[in-house]
Amino acid sequence: MGKLDDFTLAYIACALWCSNDDSTPSGGDPLGEEIFHCGRCARNPEEDGERLRRLQRANEALLGASGLGAELAGHDFWLTRNRHGSGFWDEDIGDVGCKLSETASSYGECNLYIGDDKRIYGV
Repeated sequence: MGKLDDFTLAYIACALWCSNDDSTPSGGDPLGEEIFHCGRCARNPEEDGERLRRLQRANEALLGASGLGAELAGHDFWLTRNRHGSGFWDEDIGDVGCKLSETASSYGECNLYIGDDKRIYGV
């Protein structure tokens, strides 16, 4: 796996933390970063990383104006695009947070799941 930037690593960590393995009727345990690093991720991290780098370049001014830093911005991007109870909109950064929320929401929701082959997929 190539080197991923802090925004992308935080985005992936948040995605795994927010997604469960469905091992119990109540949802199971969070997927956890160890699954990603053990090669169980069917998603291609380099492709995801390139998409997220394009997103960062296209929104460089807004991300810079937010003052959030790469890790928090990556984390908030996952939360906001998936309509979790937190994200850019509640970071107390005014109109910048609203604009980043609109951008993240435009990417649509992405849900991770474990396939029959025990690898992680996203839909």
